[in-house]
Amino acid sequence: MRPFSLLFIFGILFSICSCRTDFSTVPSNGKLVFSRDTVFLDTVFSTISSSTYLLKVYNHSKNDISIPTIKFGKGLNSKYRMTVDGMQGEDNKIFNNVTLLAKDSLYVFIETTPNSSDANPVDFLYTDNIEFDSGTNLQKVALLTLVKDAVFLYPKRFNDGTTESVTFDNTKLNGFYLDENDATNGNELHFTNQKAYVIYGYATVPEGKTVIFDAGARVYFHANSGLIVPQSATLECNGTVSTTNKQENEIIFEGDRLEADYANVPGQWATIWLRDGSTAHKINHLTIKNASIGLRIDNQDQTTVSIKNSQIYNSSNYGILAQNAKIEGENIVINTAGKATLACTYGGNYLFTHCTFNNNWNNAQQFALTINNFKTGANPEAKDLTKATFNNCIIYGTYSSEFNLDKNNAASFEYQFNNCLLKSDASSSNPLYNFLGDATHYKNIILNQNPRFFDIAKNKLNIDNTSAAFAKGNPAYLIPQDINGKTRTSPPDLGAYQSMAFPK
Repeated sequence: MRPFSLLFIFGILFSICSCRTDFSTVPSNGKLVFSRDTVFLDTVFSTISSSTYLLKVYNHSKNDISIPTIKFGKGLNSKYRMTVDGMQGEDNKIFNNVTLLAKDSLYVFIETTPNSSDANPVDFLYTDNIEFDSGTNLQKVALLTLVKDAVFLYPKRFNDGTTESVTFDNTKLNGFYLDENDATNGNELHFTNQKAYVIYGYATVPEGKTVIFDAGARVYFHANSGLIVPQSATLECNGTVSTTNKQENEIIFEGDRLEADYANVPGQWATIWLRDGSTAHKINHLTIKNASIGLRIDNQDQTTVSIKNSQIYNSSNYGILAQNAKIEGENIVINTAGKATLACTYGGNYLFTHCTFNNNWNNAQQFALTINNFKTGANPEAKDLTKATFNNCIIYGTYSSEFNLDKNNAASFEYQFNNCLLKSDASSSNPLYNFLGDATHYKNIILNQNPRFFDIAKNKLNIDNTSAAFAKGNPAYLIPQDINGKTRTSPPDLGAYQSMAFPK
């Protein structure tokens, strides 16, 4: 959890470097200049401290001035706190007779810890002003914070000082089991869209239980946190298509740092882990952002993991890491991962139709897609890859080879690509990569042509009619609607999106 306050640290630093002796000053005349007229302290969860924000106050005059008061409009009742050039004033809220030298500036650091009940019930904004001076010399800087009400889920702390944990593979993890009869939260196995959820540690589904996420649910994971679905337990994500840019019906999993600077930072939290023997997972309209591994899927019980209309962005390791899993995926978009956007490893059974896998990670060892039928380590072993079929898909990225096949002859290795756009510079002399001469494994392949995505950096992997993927799909594999619910034409475009005009 974030430290309660950074103001104390800034106060010490500035009290060291900003000590003043007495000066001959004149009163402030209401002509202060500010680095901004509104300070938006981003979005915070109820009762959780914001980050610390800076406001600079300039005196452009030739005179040293004294500002009679610097205070919040709500005075001592304000939920904001500030330091002024290292000074803490009265309860970090009211400052009197502050000196500002000619051609100099003040540093004002601001933070807040509001409760949802403090915010406006209509727009959920908590507001105040910093007021400099009064009367005819009064100047104000507005403060705004969007406050999210949330359900907080975290490990219990016991009387002996220890913290609740869960153990898997002989490894103890900071975590807890979700409780369908929790005294405070009610049914923790049912995530609704009424409030946001913030998870600390690994939230774990009890064996034999199903965790359900309603359309529009928002779940925020703290650092080193995730969701574990163990043996005989099930994950069910019931998102639906949204009609606005707010993704009102999408289920969204992301990190709990809500500041704009963290919007696309990979690796802020751990993973959604579907463990050995977990069963019958159904995922629809789920967006996963900024995890280490978006979805980790291990050795299923041979029921199919169904993933439809879902997006995974900015994973520091893998978008999906599947190990001897069975997956059917439709209209999936995965963009940017440190190792691979999709890794189908240690054998398994895979079918992906109308999916877009793109990797722009700055690492020549990364891939958009990697497939193998073995594991390495202390106990290396090969497992049958009974099927790895990709229909009407795009597999692309920054580097010359975004497509990797790695076969162990000790187990079967069955793969097929139908009407797919692939990026690879592998030699056709390698039988695994005979894209144009091997009709058994490759049919109607578009090799190394640019799909012309709208904006990769902003995770907009839509295409238009100038794309090499436009109208190149096989109608036999048609999914009638794209990831946004738009009706596909025939012949369909490759990938998860029906083509559209570039946004202006």
